[in-house]
Amino acid sequence: MLGRINHIALAVPDIATASRAYHETLGAVVSAPQALPEHGVTVVFVELPNSKVELLEPLGDASPIAAFLAKNPDGGMHHICYEVADILAARNHLVATGARVLGNGEPKIGAHGKPVLFLHPKDFFGTLIELEQV
Repeated sequence: MLGRINHIALAVPDIATASRAYHETLGAVVSAPQALPEHGVTVVFVELPNSKVELLEPLGDASPIAAFLAKNPDGGMHHICYEVADILAARNHLVATGARVLGNGEPKIGAHGKPVLFLHPKDFFGTLIELEQV
């Protein structure tokens, strides 16, 4: 079911500072910030030869990233995103095996304009997993 790693997401308290560190210090290609109000975040993608790193900053106090940063004020790994060929088939298989899909179970459109779902971290050893249809 799982394809390649699409990205690893890092919650950061200041996306401009984090972007500069990746660009100026590490020499990476960094995208422009993109606000995603439906997800409560602003994102930046760090392009790598084999994957991406997604930098996440809260977009408002109700953002799920705000709660994460309250517990981890310096930031940290938030989730890992795997690609899947068919997100509905993946969801149905996961639910049938007892995994919990967050939200209402219906895919939302993610930062890449593709359907995404999140899986409960308690079902995957403390790691929040995002699935993205490719």
